[in-house]
Formats: sequence, structure tokens, C-alpha cells
Amino acid sequence: MNTQLDESVPAGPESVPEDVLALEARLRDYLPPEQIDAVRRAYALGASAHAGQTRDSGEPYITHPVAVASILADLRMDAETLCAAILHDALEDTPLERRVLADAFGETVADLVEGVTKLDRLKFRDREEAAAESFRKMLLAMSRDLRVILIKLADRLHNMRTLDAVAPARQKRIARETLDIYAPIAQRLGMNRIKSELQDLGFRVLYPNRHAAILRRIRSQPVVRREAMTVIEQRLAERLAEEGLPYRLVGRVKTPYSIYNKMRTEHKSFAQVMDVFGFRVVVQAVGQCYQALGIVHGLYKPLDGRFRDFIAIPKANGYQSLHTVLFGPYGSPLEVQIRTEDMDVIAERGIAAHWVYKHGGSVPNSAQSRAHDWLRSLLESEQYAGSSLEFLEHVKVDLFPDEVYLFTPKGAILALPRNATALDFAYAVHTDVGNHAVAARVDKKLVPLRTKLSSGQRVEIITAKSAAPSTKWLDYVVSSKARTAIRHHLKHLEHEDAVDLGHRILERALERRDGSLDSVPAAVLEKYLAEHRYRRLEELLSDIALGNRMPAQVAQALARADGQGHGRAASEDNIHITGAERGIITYAACCRPIPGDAIMGHLSAGKGVVVHRLECKNVPEFRKSPERWVGIDWDRNVEGDYQVELRIEVVNKPGVLAQVAAAVAEAKSNIDSVEYQERDISASVMHFVIEVKSVRHLAEVTSRIRKLAVVQDALRV
Repeated sequence: MNTQLDESVPAGPESVPEDVLALEARLRDYLPPEQIDAVRRAYALGASAHAGQTRDSGEPYITHPVAVASILADLRMDAETLCAAILHDALEDTPLERRVLADAFGETVADLVEGVTKLDRLKFRDREEAAAESFRKMLLAMSRDLRVILIKLADRLHNMRTLDAVAPARQKRIARETLDIYAPIAQRLGMNRIKSELQDLGFRVLYPNRHAAILRRIRSQPVVRREAMTVIEQRLAERLAEEGLPYRLVGRVKTPYSIYNKMRTEHKSFAQVMDVFGFRVVVQAVGQCYQALGIVHGLYKPLDGRFRDFIAIPKANGYQSLHTVLFGPYGSPLEVQIRTEDMDVIAERGIAAHWVYKHGGSVPNSAQSRAHDWLRSLLESEQYAGSSLEFLEHVKVDLFPDEVYLFTPKGAILALPRNATALDFAYAVHTDVGNHAVAARVDKKLVPLRTKLSSGQRVEIITAKSAAPSTKWLDYVVSSKARTAIRHHLKHLEHEDAVDLGHRILERALERRDGSLDSVPAAVLEKYLAEHRYRRLEELLSDIALGNRMPAQVAQALARADGQGHGRAASEDNIHITGAERGIITYAACCRPIPGDAIMGHLSAGKGVVVHRLECKNVPEFRKSPERWVGIDWDRNVEGDYQVELRIEVVNKPGVLAQVAAAVAEAKSNIDSVEYQERDISASVMHFVIEVKSVRHLAEVTSRIRKLAVVQDALRV
């Protein structure tokens, strides 16, 4: 498409809308005239591109991009960001081409607009998948330039401010998405002002009655509470002035959402959430923060355990401040925050703080540095995520509002999500440390990897070269980095095992036709792979092992194409399994085979080879599909524990269960489950599921059980 758009700048101020003039007035505070002119040109191009388009409210569409730019101007963002904000919907909703943007404003602006632009929904199965993929694309663009997310957050904030014009069902969907994803991202990036407004707007849409009720309660607080605030403000100001401390004192009121969230998480009523009001003391230097803290504690007694030093140990988003809760007048708890001016700017604006000076040579602020660290971890997750939906779930997990702060043996601080375990900590240190972790020392005490950690603990990870992730580890972790790394490792191992098993299965099928995989000409094999859309032979072999493609059919096709014989008697050599095969061998619950049993393999789509005992009641049915039959046997060296079910008849006496359990334990077997059924007054039946290593081991267990005087019989089911 080659559409020409009018890029002319309006002749005079009288033809420029008031919102654009207001925007330019803000920009004159910190941008030079030539950059303001670039923003004016971006408006002219955007207005031309969106000409004739209106919002759901009936307003001209261009009012929305200008409002987004105005939000970013309040954050004192640079001209490139503002130009991209004004044009952020142009590629998606107008005929405007990327090259026009690049020619007019440079590649950076074009990249920013492209990063914010959603993907075409027609490419995906449903709205959910499209949204997930768009979000994935946006985060990847973020990793290249953080300004992408700043534009997106400003876009979402203005959409939330004007949500009344949208249909109710769409309102709720957008509000839920805002609370689940965008508000937590704003918090993660330290942008508290935007986070608070997004949360409150989302809360108002999803729970209008609750929002209204809490707002009424805030506005109707007793006069005594307001009098207390006045008294506190006066006393604080007097004491700070007496100490000669330069300060700025700001009163604050909690938002309805923050009050509601506290009521919900702490199971409190509104009356019990006493610290609705609070103060912020802003000083000039870090030392003055602690001086002010002494003054505050001298005026009012602090509540025990309610002091937090986020200056010494900043939050993961770079937030720094001292928090203390005091016994205020009339017995009301009062929260006071103490920080420097620079900390206050970063607390409000996060990664947007001082952005305009970034290109002037100053070092990025801590929020920006920490945001880049977070994005690097997201990129690791993105590489290994199987789909956009899976990646989005990882991100949601990583956006926990609460965090624990932990120390490495060298004193470095790591921030992890709430309920993080020692295994999460291991992966936070390094993926290799996590993959080879065996235990941990928490405050010099040896603990298992599943141990949950608390803020302030010193953690040391113990590793071993032989250690490797298992599926159980997924139950121990909460962080996206750990979960992604474990899944990636398991998938890699599963793929290797699947390729190996698939190779052996296909070889047996080809042997029946007097052939082998090595004897199949490369051209024949490549043609087969291409016809069935396999990029590599390994993919075909893996599909065979997972039961998605029948080996007999593959062997027939390859032999026919190669002109090989029609077949011969099946090879007597079965495929031997060791128990170490990961994800591709499962053991049927209907008959619970164990090493030493005569077995057969049945290829089941998606499950791989399912192992059954030859005496299983389902085997006759499986024999009707010989193409799914796999000849297997136990290897000489079999690993692992295998479940088996026992039916034990016992005499009804006190302590019978304890005696049987003790006998099982003495035989070095574990009990997985027990069902106790009373048969009559004198006898009962117990169904045990236990773990054994082989038929021989099972015989030892049953022998010990049968020797008990209270046991009448013990049989394998």
C-alpha cells in the first residue's frame, strides 16, 4: 500500500486544538524548541492518518494519542517517546506505512510504534492466544527499548480513564487484564503513581459497589481522625524545623483499592484498617532520612515489627524509602514514609525518572537498571516457553506483588517472589546452579530444596555434578525462571530419550522387512520427511516413540520406496527398558507391571509406550491392533521404584494396620496409599499401594507380611 498523507503543520495556534497546545505548554518546561516542533509534526501526521476516525465516546480518535503523549509529558519523557505515543495506533488502525514514520522521525520512533502495535488477530485461534502473542511481542520490544512499555502503560491508563464509553462486558475484560498484568508491570517498573491509578480504575469497574462503599467510608471518616492528622502534621513540622532539617511534608490517603486489598488479604473490616491516612517526609540526603526517623519515633511510639528499611535493602523495582507505623493520637496507627527527593521521584515515576537526561551521559537510575535485569530474565523464559500462553503465565507468576529479600554467602541481595523456596534461590543465582542443586544451607542450617524462605535469610546452595532436575521439582518452585529452566531441561531429556527409543522401535520394524535405517537411501528418507513435514529425522523418531506415528507404517513406506523385501519373521530381540526413560515410558495403572514381570508395550498417542503385564486383562484387546504392539523386556540393570497393589486380609484387632505398615517398612518398601475395608466382625481387607524395585523385592515384602499372626493372606492384585 502506498498511501500519501498530509504531513503539513497547521499555520497558526488558532488552528491547533487546545489539548495539543496544553501538551506543548508542558513540553516547554524541559524540551528545546526543535524537539517540540517534532512533536507538532507527529501530531499533524497522526491527525491526517486518523482523519474521520472516532472513539467509542464519539470524540475524534486523535484525542486519544494526544492524551497518551500528555501522560508521558507529565513523566518528562523525551521527544522520541512523545512522537511514538502520538503515532502509536497509526500502523495498526490507518494505512500509514512504517517507512513513512522512519523517513519523517527516524528508525527509533518507527521501532517504538511497531513495538506497541498489536498483532493481527486473524492469525490466531482465539482472542486469548492473540492477546498473549501481542503481549509477548511487546515484552520482546521492551527488552530492546524500555520506552515501549511506558507508551503502553500510558495508553492503558487513558483507556481506563475513558472506559465508560465501552460496552460493559468489554469494560470488565479490559479491567481484569489491567489488574492482572498492566498494574503489576507498572509496580515492577517502580511507577507507583500509574500503578495506583490503574488499580483503582480497574477496581471501580470490576467491583463498583465495593469501590463506592469504601470511598464513602473514606470521605465520612470521623472528625477526630482529621483532627489527628492536623495535630500530627503540626507536631512533625515543628520538630523537623527545630532540628534544622530541610524537609517537605506530604499527607496522603490510601486509595479504595489499596484499602480493599488490605481488607481481603489480612481478613480485616474497614474499621480494622486504621492506617487509611499517612504522611511522607521528603528530605535532601540519605543521612537525613535516618535523622528524620529518630525525630518521628521521638514524637510517637513505633509499632513493634512494623519498621521496614527499603533504603538499605531496596525493592526489586528500585524503590527506596523508610516505612514505619506509629501509635498516633487517639490510638490510631499512622504510617510514615521517609525518603530523599531523588528517591521520591523514582518512587513515583520508576524507570521514567530522569529519562530526559539519560542521553546526556548520566548513569541510568536503579529502577531502570533493575528493569533491565528483570527483562533479561523474561527473555530467558521466552526462549524456552512452548507457547505465548505459557510465556504469559510465566510472566504473571513473576509479577507477584510481594517479595522476599535474601542474601548470598557473599552478601549480595536477591529478590524472589513470595513463597519462594531454596530451589528458586538456586535458579536465581544461575541456571547451572539450579540444575545441579541437591540441598541448601539457610542461616548455616542444612535444609531440603523445597524449604520456603523468609526475608533476611542467608542462603547457600549445595550442588553435585550428578544431580539433575526431576518432575517433582516443579512442585517446589514459584518463580518463572526456575519453572522455565526445569521444564526446558526435562523437555530436552525427554526428547533425547524419545529419539533413542524411536530409533530402536523403527529399527525393529525395518528388520521385519529385511532392512535397517542405515540401508534406507538418503533421498528416500528425505522425501518421506518432507512429505510428512518433518524438519529432521529426530522429529520423526520422537513422534514414533510418543505414539503419534506407527513404526510399522513408517517402515512399510520406507521399504516400499526403497524396493526392499516384503518382510520376514519378527526379530526375537525385544527392546530393553531400564526405567530411566523420561516422559516416554509409562506403566499401566490397570496391572502395575514391575521388573521381573513378563511385559508388552502398547503405543498410545501422546503417551508413548505404555507397559502392561502379559497377564493384564486388557492385553487381548490390544492384540487386535498389532501395529501398536511393541516387543519390550526389562534390562538387566533396572532403576527406580515401581508401584504395586496388595490385597491383605487381616484379623480385626487393634494395631493391625501398624503391624502391617511396620512389616512393609522393614522390607525397605514405601507405602503410597492404604484403604481399609471392614468385611465382617472378625476380619477386614486392606488395599495397599506400595513401592518395590522388582518381583523379588515384592516377594520379600509379602513374605514378611504373611508371617504376621494377624494376617490371613496377602496377594498381589
